[in-house]
Amino acid sequence: MTRVLLQYLLPLILPTLLYLGWAWLNQRGSPGGAVERLREGPWFWLVLAGVALMAAALVATALTSGVEPGTRIIAPKYQDGRVIPWRTE
Repeated sequence: MTRVLLQYLLPLILPTLLYLGWAWLNQRGSPGGAVERLREGPWFWLVLAGVALMAAALVATALTSGVEPGTRIIAPKYQDGRVIPWRTE
């Protein structure tokens, strides 16, 4: 679950969280301006930045994990009442 949060959700919502934090910090001077700023916010660019960060995280994971090409992967199996985890040869 932690991997899902760090790899998919956090990069996707991080730009929006940063923008909302910035808008909250700057709303102290004008209480009505914060709502208007959020209504007209750069939502398209925030979503685009989130998707780009998520894609970068997925590419980084694909490039830095896995096994060598040609490695034989043996699937996990249930044997004698216990699960034997996967392994490589």
